[in-house]
Amino acid sequence: MEHYFLIKHLHMTAAALSITLFVVRAWWSVQESPRLNARWVKVLPHLIDTALLGLGVTLMVLLSVWPWQLPWLGAKLLALLAYIGIGTIAIKRGATPTVRALAALVALAIFAYMMGAAICHSPLSWLAWVRAINPKL
Repeated sequence: MEHYFLIKHLHMTAAALSITLFVVRAWWSVQESPRLNARWVKVLPHLIDTALLGLGVTLMVLLSVWPWQLPWLGAKLLALLAYIGIGTIAIKRGATPTVRALAALVALAIFAYMMGAAICHSPLSWLAWVRAINPKL
């Protein structure tokens, strides 16, 4: 457990780098920019995403928690699958720039959900804060 905070912060840093590169790549995809074909653009996001996943698994092992034990973690991992699927449409599988732009917006919303689930430790994500402020909701 001595490295927990280091691994947690590396995980958060990798998440920030991942979403930043996603936004840049999605923008280039919508603009149909040739920059999307640069070698580093094809390699770096996969390296960062692999580190992000590895760090997440490391945190689960360190804490001895699993997605079926914590509803927020299970919801976050299901959202991750949706994010990956929609993200591929946003960057390369979308037939038109409009489809890619809409997919990018949906992927960003899913990412925001995952972030909220992780911060609030609730499958309600950011709505958990609203519920905490006003329990009648």
